[in-house]
Amino acid sequence: MLNQLDPLLHSELRLAVMSVLIALEEADFVYLQEKTGASSGNLSIQLDKLQNAGYIEIEKTYKGKKPRTVCRITQKGVEAFRAYVEALKGYLDV
Repeated sequence: MLNQLDPLLHSELRLAVMSVLIALEEADFVYLQEKTGASSGNLSIQLDKLQNAGYIEIEKTYKGKKPRTVCRITQKGVEAFRAYVEALKGYLDV
């Protein structure tokens, strides 16, 4: 029996964001946008979905006069990502 893949993480962009955050623990919006190639609007929507699920935390601050958005993976996000990877491995072993 194959484990079900988390539909929230099965999205290419959300999976890319989580992959970056699992390695770095935190990244700002501009960095995530550069790494994923996403438009700012699409990235913003996907970050909201991850935040609503409790997979990431978003902190909005200022660096000088410029707004800065920092994303951090939560423990729940780490666990969800690891479970997703393990489920994928099950599909590969079939």
